Amino acid sequence: MQAHLRLHDDTETCMTQDICPCGSQHPYSHCCKPFHSGSANAPTAAALLRSRYSAFVKQLADYLIQTHHPGRRQPDDAAALEQSFRDTTWLELVVMDTKAGGPHDSAGTVEFVASYCAQGKQGFLHERSRFVREDGRWFYVDGEMLPLPTPGRNDPCWCGSGRKFKKCHG
Repeated sequence: MQAHLRLHDDTETCMTQDICPCGSQHPYSHCCKPFHSGSANAPTAAALLRSRYSAFVKQLADYLIQTHHPGRRQPDDAAALEQSFRDTTWLELVVMDTKAGGPHDSAGTVEFVASYCAQGKQGFLHERSRFVREDGRWFYVDGEMLPLPTPGRNDPCWCGSGRKFKKCHG
């Protein structure tokens, strides 16, 4: 699957209250909010990944800590998250691939690319995240950082300019 990431001129794209930040195009109240409020658990690893991304956008440190595997939590997680909230604005999530991680699986991986703005510059995070399901709840375990996928020379550029990759960032 090829990702088409857009460069954003401002952060208002992420501040829309009605549409969920996870990229589902569904209203937040019917998408990630039930997970964030604790009224429902993410049914799949991909749903947990999307809800965690939305939690980064909405700066929900408690949710991010609660959905991080208990064996991987650190005493300074809350402080580290608060610092990242001050330094980073998340812009867009593109889920690239999912392996297992369904409602009846015990483990799964989700590969994604997320764009962000930090210190006035746009960046991209490409990760393959590992998840486990314990007692009916999905938890984020860890992630493997991956290089940003490079489109073919004649593919549209990942930045969303509408130009071919070779003429833009190639």
